[in-house]
Amino acid sequence: MTDLRTLSETGTLSFPTLNRAYDTVFQPGELSLGLVVPLDAHHNDPVPDMSRHLERAQMADQLGFSALWLRDVPFNVPSFGDAGQVFDPFVYLGLLSGATRNIALGVASIILPLRHPADVAKAAASADQLSGGRLLLGVASGDRPEEYPALGMSYADRGARFRESLAYIRAVAADYPTYSGDHGTLNGALDMLPKPTGTRLPILITGGSQQSPDWVAAHGDGWMTYPRDIASQAQIVRDYRAREATAGAQAKPVMQSLYVDLVADDDAPAQPIHLGFRSGVSFLKSYLGQLRLHGINHVALNLRFNQADIEDTMRRLAAEVLPEFPSQG
Repeated sequence: MTDLRTLSETGTLSFPTLNRAYDTVFQPGELSLGLVVPLDAHHNDPVPDMSRHLERAQMADQLGFSALWLRDVPFNVPSFGDAGQVFDPFVYLGLLSGATRNIALGVASIILPLRHPADVAKAAASADQLSGGRLLLGVASGDRPEEYPALGMSYADRGARFRESLAYIRAVAADYPTYSGDHGTLNGALDMLPKPTGTRLPILITGGSQQSPDWVAAHGDGWMTYPRDIASQAQIVRDYRAREATAGAQAKPVMQSLYVDLVADDDAPAQPIHLGFRSGVSFLKSYLGQLRLHGINHVALNLRFNQADIEDTMRRLAAEVLPEFPSQG
């Protein structure tokens, strides 16, 4: 078994340098911790209580969490039971840019086929500039079929539109770009402002996004995947790294989500919940340590099913878990 922390110390593994958030949150051989917004335990209710959303975002920043992750959920689809943080992600990013100072601001993930890529590129670059380089842009093809006819879009061809959108967003990062595709033609006679703070927006692809695994490894600045048991996740990361190497691409970070319900007993064993587990802090730290050993660079913790007070849990995570998984800023 290869310890990726050792690889990073010898210089074998390195990530691109893109912006303040990317360079802080993602370090080879390390694992940082973020939180999924809304910071609310709304359990089986699809709509969260957003009454303390801003105070809790600022609290996450002050406590030292490395990132906040928003969702792109245009419609509340009852069969999915999840309305995200309710607010539009780009509007919300604007508010959070001014209300926080250090925490990275991520979206997991913008549904590219449902938006024109010019709008995504301009909104994302604006958020990146306004936050001082703290944007992380997750992108996905979408998995709620009901949303597509509501916006006059076809669900079947979302994979092709995803690829085209990503290419367009990459193109407009250049000065006076030239590009032609289904979303429009850029002939070099006009420019999009603002530009990202770095050479390009840090774009992380979620899951497969209707693409081949080789395409995902070659075209993103990182990969967002889903929680699995340690052995399966280790193999998934190894496969991703192999595809990067085959594509001749530089190594890039891998992150995952994780639902947690942190109980009072530090030594309580894990019990499964939706896409995660209920446990004491000891098991959580052990699990995160194993993920780090196998190459996961960031975990976005989701407290939706947490039974204890959310703010108490945030403080406990900051006091007992973050010291072992600090940001690298």
